[in-house]
Amino acid sequence: MKIKAAILQGEGEQLDFKNKISNESKIAKTLVAFANNKGGRLLIGVADDGQIIGVKNEDEERYILEKAAHRYCRPAIEIKFEEAAIDDKLVLIAEIPESDVKPHYALNEDGKWWVYIRVKDKSLLAGKVVVDVLKRHTTSDGVLITYTDKEKQLLNYLNEHDKVLLIDICKHLKLSRRKTQRLLVNMILAGIVKVDTTKEAEFYMPVAI
Repeated sequence: MKIKAAILQGEGEQLDFKNKISNESKIAKTLVAFANNKGGRLLIGVADDGQIIGVKNEDEERYILEKAAHRYCRPAIEIKFEEAAIDDKLVLIAEIPESDVKPHYALNEDGKWWVYIRVKDKSLLAGKVVVDVLKRHTTSDGVLITYTDKEKQLLNYLNEHDKVLLIDICKHLKLSRRKTQRLLVNMILAGIVKVDTTKEAEFYMPVAI
């Protein structure tokens, strides 16, 4: 991994910068988000703008990360560490692999366990549909879609709108929230529908063919 080149590209889906690690709960969200997605790397000793600050005490940073990964993440996450000297400053690299036991939960400040996913350069809270998609991804069961009137109605509705909220889909299909969520999960796993997760909500849209 060429650290300088990665830093110049900036934070993204699989890369995050941290000046230092000081809060187990906060960093657990990032660890979980990486594990639930495609994996990723934390560069400790690098500011958000890419400035190389350096790590003063790598052992302390490792300890906090390990504590977060094992006590604040469920299931626990294994981290691989590396060190790199850049401009006479030490950068600690924490690599988090993509998990095969998704979803991972992070212990939040409210004392509850929540699922986070990585969207661009942010670690965002996942909704019920995305959590169910992650759970189903870990099974070997295939997804068989039967095109009933509800599936057809859903696709037509999504094609008529740019982005749609779950509550709007429930109203349009005249289905309960639970049944609508199950329908969406199946269609996401089948590659027919995709979800756009933001800080505010989850939006659904058809996959372009």
